[in-house]
Order: sequence, then structure tokens, then C-alpha cells
Amino acid sequence: MKARELTLMALLVALGTATARFVWFSVGVAKATPVQHAINVLAAVLLGPERAVAVAFLIGLLRNLLGVGSLLAFPGGMVGAFLAGLLYRLTGRTWTAAAGELIGTGLLGALLAYPVAKYFLGASGAAFMFVFPFALSSAVGAALGLAVISALPAYLRQPGRNQAHQEPRQS
Repeated sequence: MKARELTLMALLVALGTATARFVWFSVGVAKATPVQHAINVLAAVLLGPERAVAVAFLIGLLRNLLGVGSLLAFPGGMVGAFLAGLLYRLTGRTWTAAAGELIGTGLLGALLAYPVAKYFLGASGAAFMFVFPFALSSAVGAALGLAVISALPAYLRQPGRNQAHQEPRQS
């Protein structure tokens, strides 16, 4: 892993952790943090699915350690980041990263959050109780992430750019 990728990952983790305290809204039983979803789209496009999952995990971990998140950040954020990165890798189209975030977090992550809420947080309710809040939050964030990605120069969004674009080494 290159220093540039680590630096970008650290910046995204810091941004996701810092904004979780200030940029959120309540949707039913869930706390919606759309910046997390925007970061998932950015990380998916710029870093790929594996590193996007690592960024989502670290943001969730730090938010929980700082008391500004819940265990629900893990299934939602990580599944969305992975699917966003995978779809972008397969298609090379930024809109598929946003769609992957919406499906990954809004549906799959929401369904995976139910057993976490039931068994670890003692919540009761229907298995689909997180779908609407997660989908709304991820839709807002995915649109924001897509807007930011679209504003970047095209050469920064090329799949595999970090592997193909090597800086000349100084002797």
C-alpha cells in the first residue's frame, strides 16, 4: 500500500468520524449519518472495495469508541462500502458505486443490522425495521458522494489508477 493511499484512507476516516457528531438526523429508530455513505462512495471509487471496507470499519470503530455511533454502523457501512467498490470495479462507472452503496447499506446492511440490534442491543421489532432509515440515509449520502466524485478530474476516477500511475523514483 502506498503512502498516498494510506493518507487518503486516513483523511476519509477522520472526516467520517468528525462529521458523525455534527451531521446526522433521526429516522425512526436509526441515526442517519449521510456523510458516512458519501465517504463509502468516495472510498469505493478511489481506493477499491477492500480499502473502502477498511475505511468504513475504522469509522465505525472510532465512532463507537467515542460514543457517537452504535454497533449498527458496522453491518451498514461495511456492506455498502464493499458492494459500492465491487460494482465500480466491475463497471468503471461512478453511478454504480452509488447504487452499490444504496443497495449494500439500504437493504443488505439494514437486514444484517437486525440481528445485531436484537442480540447485542436488546432491540425488538421487525426484521425490516432498519430498511427505510438505512435506505434514506444511504440515498442522501450516495447522491452526495456521487456529486463529489463527479466534480473530480476524470483521471482520478480511473479504475486501477493507483497501480498504473507510478511516480518516478529518485536515485
